[in-house]
Amino acid sequence: MTNNTKSQTQEISLSILKKRWLKFKTMKRGYYSFILLIILYVTSFFLPLLINNRPVVMKFENEYFFPAISGYYPGSTFNQDVPGETNYRLLKKTWGESDSENWILMPLYGFSPYEDITVEGNKMFAPPSGKHFLGTDDTGRDVFARLCYAFNISISFALVLAILNYVIGISIGGAMGYFGGKFDLFFQRIIEIWSSLPMLFVIIIIASIVTPSFFILIFIYTIVNWIGMTYLMRAEFYREKAKDYVAAALSMGQSNTKIIFKHILPNSLVPVITFFPFAIVGYISALVGLDYLGFGLPPPTPSWGQMLSVGLQNMSKWWMVFAPVGIQFMTLLMVVFIGEGVREAFDPKVYSRLR
Repeated sequence: MTNNTKSQTQEISLSILKKRWLKFKTMKRGYYSFILLIILYVTSFFLPLLINNRPVVMKFENEYFFPAISGYYPGSTFNQDVPGETNYRLLKKTWGESDSENWILMPLYGFSPYEDITVEGNKMFAPPSGKHFLGTDDTGRDVFARLCYAFNISISFALVLAILNYVIGISIGGAMGYFGGKFDLFFQRIIEIWSSLPMLFVIIIIASIVTPSFFILIFIYTIVNWIGMTYLMRAEFYREKAKDYVAAALSMGQSNTKIIFKHILPNSLVPVITFFPFAIVGYISALVGLDYLGFGLPPPTPSWGQMLSVGLQNMSKWWMVFAPVGIQFMTLLMVVFIGEGVREAFDPKVYSRLR
């Protein structure tokens, strides 16, 4: 292939990608949801500097401390007579009343998702107010802070799980579809046996034996959720393998690796990409469901499912029901809008002339 032909191919590929991006931007709901979700997700990684009961920076006896980053400091470090960790809100009030040269810069919202009624001033089921925007839960923890931290955990869980499932599903499914024969039959039998297991009970049994954590739940869900993507990629590879351009590549003596990665895989990714946002919706809902049943992330980890469980057990505390339901609904709605936009942008009928 000459350099001119390669450059023309690259220009056509860039043209298709650009057209797809421009098409996606015309889907206003999906485009603005994508921008908003990206901003919120990136911001969520800076929550310790924005929503925390530990100061961003403080000065004590001409020495600077960064508790939001460095972590735990006992009260004795700053001459405060409290058990356990320093109560920075109380310390700031004390220094302010005594005109001390020491000072504290608190985050925008000075409550942590982990502090409960053991901290002075926190109350169980306090209603929404200027102090606690969305009230407190059954242990006095701030609901707004927990919702924000749970947002980062939920999106991160869904993204990591989706990427792992896609890597496994594309690898195994692609190999099944391309090589076929005994290799295909062998993995089909494995998948049939594995898919016949009651996966929800498998997850619950494993979670009851091993204390679940973020990465353990990722591992459990990965080993039970790769089957769907495998079947999809197997079908796509079978379909693409039968086309003339693959036969032409084989006749030119190209290796299997080059045919798979350069020719078949790029043409098989369109349905995978369009399915990705909807997979995110499913994985977020799965985590919420496990947390609701009590087999998800261990307390006191912020979790939408755990907050929803507390809310349904205390229906009179309306903020405990509407807050987790509301933020989950808005998050899933944005992801669905993104999925609609991606599906429309990658519709092959729109670009059939370029194929």
